[in-house]
Amino acid sequence: MIKYIGLCLTFLLFSLSSYAQEEELETFLDHHSRKPIESLTALKKIYAQSIEDGNALLEGQCLQQMGKVCYRQGHFRQALEFFLKADKIFNSANKPLSLAANLSDIGVLYYYIKQPDKAMKNYTLALNIYKKLNNLKGQATVFGHIGQLYEKRQDYDSAFYYQKLALKINEKTNDKSRAAKIYENLGSIYEDLEKYDLAYVNFKKSLDLYQNDHNELGSIEVINNLGDILRKTGRYQESVVQTETAMKLAAKLGNIYQLASCCRDLGKAYELMNKMDSAYHYVKLGYKYTLDLYSEDGARQVAFLQVLYDINKKSDEINKLQSDKKINRIIASSATIVIILLIILGFVIFSRQRFKLRDQQMLARQKDIEHDLTSLALKNLQLEEQNLKQLLETKSRELSTHTLNLIRHNQFLENIRSTLQAMVKDDKRDQKKQMNQILTEINQSFNHERNWKEFTLAFEQVHHQFLENLKKYSSELTSADMRLIALLRMNLDSGDIATLLGISTDSLRVSRYRLRRKLNLTQGDNLSAFIQAL
Repeated sequence: MIKYIGLCLTFLLFSLSSYAQEEELETFLDHHSRKPIESLTALKKIYAQSIEDGNALLEGQCLQQMGKVCYRQGHFRQALEFFLKADKIFNSANKPLSLAANLSDIGVLYYYIKQPDKAMKNYTLALNIYKKLNNLKGQATVFGHIGQLYEKRQDYDSAFYYQKLALKINEKTNDKSRAAKIYENLGSIYEDLEKYDLAYVNFKKSLDLYQNDHNELGSIEVINNLGDILRKTGRYQESVVQTETAMKLAAKLGNIYQLASCCRDLGKAYELMNKMDSAYHYVKLGYKYTLDLYSEDGARQVAFLQVLYDINKKSDEINKLQSDKKINRIIASSATIVIILLIILGFVIFSRQRFKLRDQQMLARQKDIEHDLTSLALKNLQLEEQNLKQLLETKSRELSTHTLNLIRHNQFLENIRSTLQAMVKDDKRDQKKQMNQILTEINQSFNHERNWKEFTLAFEQVHHQFLENLKKYSSELTSADMRLIALLRMNLDSGDIATLLGISTDSLRVSRYRLRRKLNLTQGDNLSAFIQAL
């Protein structure tokens, strides 16, 4: 036994180093399916080594194969646990082919524990991956599984469709083992439909392929199926021949389960042939094989469960060790981080003190600079204020001088006009024309706008706010009204105002009346006082 396990390990290690690592590992387990304990023990050692080496992909492949071994032994819960762990690893490692094969195995497991919806879900996921990768072998396998699922549901049209689709795809790959399984599935469908001739033809094709592929275990099952077909069609002697052939092959392989099945089938055939002694002999022999099977199976199951327990225990120990390593790494990393943080904190505190001292010095210098700038700004404001006062005084003097010049100029012109008007009244005809011309020129000089423009500009510069306030009371003021208001603002008497405007005092009264109306003043309000108050 020890030598066998050593050979198993040697084969596995060789297989795992090859390009077709996963496929060869699966083939190895198929060939040694009669010895599940040895297979599981070998896988356990490789699994433990893969965890220790950190080889996630190999760990997933071992889990998948351990799931298959458990599935074949009927330990479905443990098989599902292994499959799901493998699924997680293949997903993380981004291995789509391994993931698809594992999903297909999960689907088969759900099929046998009578959960068809979950089986179909996993088959669909696997099929999508195989189609995306254009993997024909995988597609053929999954289509075959889906066909079995529909057969179980007694949806035979769909079952035929998928089995034939699997067979068509498999022809491109020339995989005899898969083709044999598909023909076996087709034969089973025809047998359910009691189309025994077609069932026999498909079982015969399956048997030929199994024998060409040297698959003795598959051959036993198909030969048994052929015996069943012959018995159901009344060909009892031929049925016995087929079943006895299957029985010899089962005895060669030491497969007690198939021996018990063959004995039951022979008992049924001899009973139908009314050979009760032979029927009794094989029924009794089948009963003995069944007892042996249960006895051997019980011992094997105990040993198998012990191996499973050891695997789980070892896995827990490995996980604990890995966890302890992680905790130690975390502690070491945390201590390193704490030390680094303390160093950084010390550096930050030292730097902050330096920056704080530097900031205080800069703040003090900034305050001194701001104080100097404030002092300069205050001095500038004081200078600007003095300049504005001086400018205002200058403009006021200019305005007063300009007004005085206007008054003197107009008074001079008024005196000349009066003199000339007196001369015009004389009868001296030869002077009259010349004097009228002089009067015309003088009258024109009264209306000259240049002096008024200069006066207006100077007035606006001195009394800017006054003009802004005035606009709030009326928007209908003319240039003549503005001249009158400016002269009233300067507090001139009526005679000077009339002289400056070149009108009589009566005309001035009319102008003042019109201005009062535009400014909406009542009869008791004083116009001059109102203008001075603005």
